[in-house]
Amino acid sequence: MSAVREQPPEGRYGRSAEERTDRRLRITGAVLGAGLLGLVTWIGYGYISSQTLSGEMIRFKVVSDRAIETHLEVRKDSEARGFCTVRAQSEDGAEVGRADFRFDQRSDRVDEVVTLRTTSRATAVELVGCESDT
Repeated sequence: MSAVREQPPEGRYGRSAEERTDRRLRITGAVLGAGLLGLVTWIGYGYISSQTLSGEMIRFKVVSDRAIETHLEVRKDSEARGFCTVRAQSEDGAEVGRADFRFDQRSDRVDEVVTLRTTSRATAVELVGCESDT
């Protein structure tokens, strides 16, 4: 008995069409992947380099039913001027206070404890964000 072959002998008729298609798909995928990586890098660099003022809330303390103290650390260019927005929420999630605090000092790092007045007792505080004037 002889075995029945479904494919021609290897190397006899050159490369198959499937191998050429696979190679084209790999090259196309690599080019598109490199382009996407470049685009994400460009957008990320533009976002980070455009920020001249950034802040971080270190901690907060509920002083009374109508006020909280928040310790903010702001990093900025020494000439930059701007503000940070802080929001306070009650236990049920309702906003009970919001305020903007200015940072115009001529230093690149500012540590400051600010007091936020609230309409009722706050249980959570959030640094919404910081923005530069320029």
